[in-house]
Amino acid sequence: MASKILQRLRPSPHKDQRGPGPPEEPPEIAELVDDPDMAVRLSGTLSFSEDSLVSEGSDGTEGKSLEEPKARPLLTQQLREMWANTEGHSVPIRLTFEVTEANIVRDVHAKYVMYTIFLLHSGQYDPSPAFITCRYSDLERLRKSLRSHYPEEMSNVSFPHKRLHKNFTAETIAKRSRAFEQFLCHVSSLPALRRSPKFLGFFYLSDMQKAQRLTCTGLYKLALPLWTNCWRLQEKLCPTWASTHRLLVLDGLVVCHLELDTLADAQAYSEQALALLQASQEQNVTLLIAFLQAHIQLSWRVGRDKRDSEAALMKLKEAGHSMSNTPTLKEILIKATID
Repeated sequence: MASKILQRLRPSPHKDQRGPGPPEEPPEIAELVDDPDMAVRLSGTLSFSEDSLVSEGSDGTEGKSLEEPKARPLLTQQLREMWANTEGHSVPIRLTFEVTEANIVRDVHAKYVMYTIFLLHSGQYDPSPAFITCRYSDLERLRKSLRSHYPEEMSNVSFPHKRLHKNFTAETIAKRSRAFEQFLCHVSSLPALRRSPKFLGFFYLSDMQKAQRLTCTGLYKLALPLWTNCWRLQEKLCPTWASTHRLLVLDGLVVCHLELDTLADAQAYSEQALALLQASQEQNVTLLIAFLQAHIQLSWRVGRDKRDSEAALMKLKEAGHSMSNTPTLKEILIKATID
């Protein structure tokens, strides 16, 4: 992958004819692992932008878009070929990370590179890959946090070094992009790290907080893409866990779709929430009642069967749980502390 990226991003020798400049610095070391299998999994296409001006948003954030990147390669060509060649054979499903864009951002305070990293499942067609945008410093903070809490597991995980010069050359950005892919793949392959709140929160916690603020202020169209991407991230990172974060994301999705009158989607997400809650050993009764009430209302409005939810709600009532003072999904979302 690195060679392909470097060929695409290497500056043209005809752009500068002013003679030889200062001697080249030695290449970065100890930041890439020579792993042939990794190269097969990660050989994608990196889109590089020389300049990108990012204005500060209304909520004080910068650099991160509320919508998915316009140039969105769902799958790399090599993954497509792999699936075509393995038709009829069992292929292990893995979570892979692919840097698809690297934009140099200039604002009044700093200049930095913003990386767009897609998460997708290899070994099967993935119609809805999730993505994050982050800077070198964001990933470095993640590495330091994981090393602090999991020193043994992180002892052999490599990470690209800082550089004093040439941080914005195409070659440096391409090398770092591949190193970030390897770093995230390595961390996610270790069960203790993949399940850690520090690792999971890195991917979706800030977006959850932004989506909550937007939802609470009635900006449902802006909040919905954030909730949707959070859900896709969680589906890939923790597909079977009924965590509070996952239930709050489903809460946000139901509320936004309900307010935007896309009732079928709201009903479908309420069903997913009920499936997680009912499979969980430690049920959140407040959320369960709120989702049951929402599911009954939505199922009635879209013409779906609501009898199971009505029976479950009746059992909770017979067990002594009050229905009159139970907050709605929107009230729960407004009062929730996401951290």
